[in-house]
Amino acid sequence: MSLPAHLRIRDGEGGEHWPGFVDALATLLLVIIFLLAVFVVGQYSLSKALTGRDEQLADLNARLSELAEQLNIAESENASLTLRIGSLTEQNENLSAANAQLTQTLDAAQSRLAEVSEELADERELSREAQISMALLNQQMLGLRQELATLNAALEASEAREAELESQIVNLGQRLNAALASQVARLAQYRSEFFGRLVEILGNRSGVRVVGDRFVFETDVLFDSGSAELSEAGKESLRPIAAAIVQLTDEIPDDLDWILRVDGHTDPTPIGPTARYASNWELSTARALSVINWFEALGVPSDRLMAAGLGSNHPIAEGRTALANARNRRIELKLTSR
Repeated sequence: MSLPAHLRIRDGEGGEHWPGFVDALATLLLVIIFLLAVFVVGQYSLSKALTGRDEQLADLNARLSELAEQLNIAESENASLTLRIGSLTEQNENLSAANAQLTQTLDAAQSRLAEVSEELADERELSREAQISMALLNQQMLGLRQELATLNAALEASEAREAELESQIVNLGQRLNAALASQVARLAQYRSEFFGRLVEILGNRSGVRVVGDRFVFETDVLFDSGSAELSEAGKESLRPIAAAIVQLTDEIPDDLDWILRVDGHTDPTPIGPTARYASNWELSTARALSVINWFEALGVPSDRLMAAGLGSNHPIAEGRTALANARNRRIELKLTSR
């Protein structure tokens, strides 16, 4: 195939050859087509993964609704059984009191019968009145024995029923504990996901540390010395965390009662007489509230936030050096249940 005249290159001897940039353009075109194919395959895989996750979330919500319904039924049964146990316990006490009274009466009758028998034996000749009295006493003793047997049977039945109800309560308690453990496990799953997101957001940023299940911000990063007003740099540091909290609020089911706890801490240095805040208690509380207010301004629901000022009572660094004081002046964030 011949090239147009303006694409032909002639050599010094009048020959023609294929220009190199045409091959380069063809190779570039093939690379672009390959990248587009890879992009399309990636988009398809991502769409399929997201569809599977939506189905799992729908299944989880259905299971949570069923568990909540079972918990309500179990609590209702527990309350009913508790009332019945109280009634049976009261009946049991009444029967025990009647049993004790009849036992005393029977003992008195037996004592009287023994006295009469002794008197009759001494006299060796029973009179008609004594015989009648003895017969009456025997009848009374027989009636008392029968009544006592009836009360004992009722008492045993009451105790058996009480034991059965206690067994049912224990079973309900185990079911409730299992349900509560499941709720805690679910919250731990979301807490772990939230923890991982914050670690990615914060990276190796200075002034921020992970201590156990809490994120710790040194207040020197967020506040000026002696102040409870967030600096502009501090606000920007907290902005991506607020965004992660808002996203988490949309993902956690409504039946999980969780909060983000914001704790303010200070170093043990006493507050000066001319300072704005009268004590480290007030300063730590004011700083925690400043973080709460900023999170609210960024869209975090207020019912998912809790502020606490702990003063200098929970240090994480020993000593009174400048470095230890800087570490103890901090704001801690912790995702927990209410």
